[in-house]
Amino acid sequence: MIPLSSFRFARRSSHVLLRLRYYSLSSPGGLAMVNCWDFLKWLGTDASTSVITLLDDPADLVRLSAVSWSLRRFVIENKFCKSLCSRFCPDTLNFPLVAEVSNTSKIAEVGSSSALEWESLEREHSAYALLCHLIVSPEGKRDCIHRAVCASSTDNYPDESIENTLEPSDLIDRRPSYWSSGGQYDPGVLESLTYRLTANLCVVREIKIRPFKAFFQRGHPIYSAKFVRFRMDHSRLRQGTDDYEEPQLTSDDYYKWTYVSPEFPMEQENVLQSFKLPHPVICVGGMLQIELMGRVQKQAVDGLYYICVCHVQAMGSPLSPFFKVEIHDASGSLILKYFRQSKCGTVPVGTAEAKITETSPGIREANERL
Repeated sequence: MIPLSSFRFARRSSHVLLRLRYYSLSSPGGLAMVNCWDFLKWLGTDASTSVITLLDDPADLVRLSAVSWSLRRFVIENKFCKSLCSRFCPDTLNFPLVAEVSNTSKIAEVGSSSALEWESLEREHSAYALLCHLIVSPEGKRDCIHRAVCASSTDNYPDESIENTLEPSDLIDRRPSYWSSGGQYDPGVLESLTYRLTANLCVVREIKIRPFKAFFQRGHPIYSAKFVRFRMDHSRLRQGTDDYEEPQLTSDDYYKWTYVSPEFPMEQENVLQSFKLPHPVICVGGMLQIELMGRVQKQAVDGLYYICVCHVQAMGSPLSPFFKVEIHDASGSLILKYFRQSKCGTVPVGTAEAKITETSPGIREANERL
């Protein structure tokens, strides 16, 4: 076990390095001083590793890699950006191969035998630095649901269809807006709602669900579920087919669910309830399924149990246009494609590190000079 004093030393050392970095940028001749001092030799590799593994912001890793050539090589060769990315989001370990796509459509493989070369390591460092930034940054966080796909059952279609759950209000044109399951005598019958997300590659952090309160029934009952669970991944249907574009299939044979969340208890309240996932999840393929387990409310007129939902949100951020994923049908392996310069022009010219540190004074200029 590492003693507490080592962690304190590591934290102090990280602050020293970052302050020296600021001094080197703000003082005349500061960059020349960086070349004179070798901070890696001063700290040693073990202490440097302890310092770097305590950093929890990809921007700090990028800044640290700009302190000196020796530190930059140390950070990149030891793949600290990739390690930090996997700490925040273990799903990144599912990508055995990362490929950079240039404007000339030439793919430079990262993670294969060519990764032994320095340029490949730099590309990998740049890709994971940006990926980690997109995963942890609150910027761009929004509802990622694009459209409703299907529900396991619907009581009165289309008045109580799943499409109503995309509306933020439970009243549309003075009429109630909600999805209702079919009625069941058994309260244990499971229901599911399936959605397509805004991109085939999204980071999802939390799901929000608002159960429906039937204000037009006596006692204003709330038709919530006891528990909810979430599944994510992709459709097995081929892109370009009618079934893929307009799927109405509920069987698991048509979907591959590689992520299944823990079960979350749902309150019997007519409020937008937030269910935060244990860690950010990369949804590959853009399919989200909400499982509603356990029924708590009977309808008085027929004595059947129902589940009703008036609104659903999947809070996160799309990784496109910076990243795309390719799924090999035969092996099922994943290739993460990284676009250093996106077609929409939102990624600054140069490395992905510029995207992370563009708000830090002097960092971009120093990176270019290094």
